[in-house]
Amino acid sequence: MPKPFVFKLEKVLEFREQAEEQARLALAEALRLHQEHKKKLWAIEEQIAAHRKKRYDNLSANDMWLWQQYDMALKEDLLSAQNRLKQLALNLQKCRAEAVKKSKDRKLLEKLKENQAKKYHEEESLKEQKEFDEMATIRFKPENF
Repeated sequence: MPKPFVFKLEKVLEFREQAEEQARLALAEALRLHQEHKKKLWAIEEQIAAHRKKRYDNLSANDMWLWQQYDMALKEDLLSAQNRLKQLALNLQKCRAEAVKKSKDRKLLEKLKENQAKKYHEEESLKEQKEFDEMATIRFKPENF
């Protein structure tokens, strides 16, 4: 009875699977943060649009100053949010590339495992066939001439 196939790099494959899973989780977190921050950016843009729609014709000098200060603060918030979104986009891109790399590493090792298993089973089948041929040869007794 042939021995079952044992992949010598099974622990490495398991490690790569874990690394791929961690990379996928990091990608999911980066995507979540990016989407969340994009919503914050849209909210700030909506605040700016709403603020600018307000009429400021009959405002006193103090109210006009407050309006301008609030407008500048919103612009600064928008700029800050845009910069943060760019950083998160770069991080998302990095996480995506890392996840793809980890996936390729795992797939490469799985392909090696499949090839080695196929080769092992072919060799075992060939050994078994040789044993059967040998037994058939031993059992066959030619008639004496």
